[in-house]
Amino acid sequence: MNTAAATRRLNDLPAMAQAWWPGLAVTGAVAIAAQFLSDHYGAPAMLMALLLGIAFNFLSEEGRCVAGIDLSAKKVLRIGVALLGMRISVDLLVGLGAGTILLLVCAIAATILFGLGAAKLLGRGWRLALITSGSVAICGASAAMAIAAVLPRNEFSERNLIFTVLSVTVLSTLAMIFYPMIAEGIGLDARATGIFFGGTIHDVAQVVGAGFSVSPEAGETATLVKLIRVTMLAPVVLVFSLATRGAGPAGEAGKRPPLLPGFVIAFLILAAANSLGFVPEAVSKAGMEVSRWALLGGIVAVGMKTSLRRVLDVGGDAVALIVAETIFIGLFILAGIYYLGHA
Repeated sequence: MNTAAATRRLNDLPAMAQAWWPGLAVTGAVAIAAQFLSDHYGAPAMLMALLLGIAFNFLSEEGRCVAGIDLSAKKVLRIGVALLGMRISVDLLVGLGAGTILLLVCAIAATILFGLGAAKLLGRGWRLALITSGSVAICGASAAMAIAAVLPRNEFSERNLIFTVLSVTVLSTLAMIFYPMIAEGIGLDARATGIFFGGTIHDVAQVVGAGFSVSPEAGETATLVKLIRVTMLAPVVLVFSLATRGAGPAGEAGKRPPLLPGFVIAFLILAAANSLGFVPEAVSKAGMEVSRWALLGGIVAVGMKTSLRRVLDVGGDAVALIVAETIFIGLFILAGIYYLGHA
């Protein structure tokens, strides 16, 4: 960017801020309401944010809030994903052992391939297959938002994202309730239970809830395994970006999206800095809090940009697809646990 262009953008900032603030304010207010409902009634904050966002869909259609909502759904959301890198360190990898890490990598790859195959059998598109299988395989709603940001867009992109976030959040909540019963029923010990929960439940909060409901050891192992899955987010997003690079229309002024999106680069830099000990604990905690609120505000905005009617139009076969992917990764991880002798 040359000096004149930079100066012009700086001069435009006050006008841009004035255009953005109403939408940012309303998404922030709805995010706070979602967190309040989660804290007081036990429902997942991400699910509350999504449903409340959908209820305010009319704000994204016209009026003063449109620009800010659009900013939240794109830029703010990506900031939240990038800051997830502060959770990652090499120590996490060392603590689990090569066998468990290999199992997780294989489970992620197999789930994505299964999703592509199942979607083809069901007559669904590859975009829906990648966003659902990627979110199931890695880290639920956060992965869905990161993957959606790099896939070529079409008229169903926002509908697919909102459906996936809603589905993985509901499935994660059900897993938090029923997976401890399954683990006890098949006789898994605390370590194996933690690997099962961390390797299969979609969202981090539900992983923590399920793990510590069994025992401290199961909870700690589940959280560790889940964070290892989160480390796979950047490479999977990069692979998806490369694989789909020529599959969609060019962007503004005929330009393609960057090969490696900026938020993925930021994720990797923060992960490397955290691994090298350059990120103080206080900064890491503050960054994760900012990430949580950015993701919450981002998903509120995504909900606002999508009508409930369009989400319901996705069809029963899409529900069958994401449920099948969830069952697949669960069976794959259980088979791996028995193969590695953890059970």
